[in-house]
Amino acid sequence: MPSFVYVLIARSKAGKTRTYVGWTLDLDRRLAEHNGRNAKGAKFTRGQVWTLIYAEKHRTRRKAMAREYALKHDRLFRAALRSP
Repeated sequence: MPSFVYVLIARSKAGKTRTYVGWTLDLDRRLAEHNGRNAKGAKFTRGQVWTLIYAEKHRTRRKAMAREYALKHDRLFRAALRSP
């Protein structure tokens, strides 16, 4: 079953930028959950408006989870996303 790795970004009124990396089977549903459609979004993402800025499609959950782990720990990648 296809799985997706995604990166979200949110900017606060104070100008602070946050990123979130995750994986899912359904991008549209997951983005709606992060943006408060219901309480299933990650605790880190609640109360903010998130925008999808990057997604990759993988053949298996295992590959998507491995890629998510790599992106979460790639500080240069995440720092580049935060810069204007």
